[in-house]
Amino acid sequence: MDISEVAKRSGVAASALRYYERKGLIRPLQRDGGRRHYAPAVLDQLALIALGQAAGFSLDEIQAMFTPGGPPRIERPVLAAKADEIDRTIAGLKAISAGLRHAAVCPAPSHAECPSFQRLLKAAARGVLGRRATRPAAERER
Repeated sequence: MDISEVAKRSGVAASALRYYERKGLIRPLQRDGGRRHYAPAVLDQLALIALGQAAGFSLDEIQAMFTPGGPPRIERPVLAAKADEIDRTIAGLKAISAGLRHAAVCPAPSHAECPSFQRLLKAAARGVLGRRATRPAAERER
């Protein structure tokens, strides 16, 4: 497949494909008159790149997963660590969501007078929202 076909089938812009090639993430089979031609397997590589990016891996981290001519080498502890990181992010976002929902219905005259909202602000300032969300509900209510 030439670069335009890969771009069309993958949804990845040709400029991004050229960038991925410079980074060593993908390789053309050959160049014919200056045009790049790729094996069909490049679509799977691009899907793995997209998944890695969606999970928060950098392109350098993704590039380290590829082996020349072989299947990707993805270390399970690295995947587990990234999943833990995503779980912490989710916990933090859930805490923020809960705090905002509370602030939306809080009977206090203003947010400045709402103890729950003030705790949320302090947690945000300390960068501990993820830990706050993972504590038992009884602890959070104190």
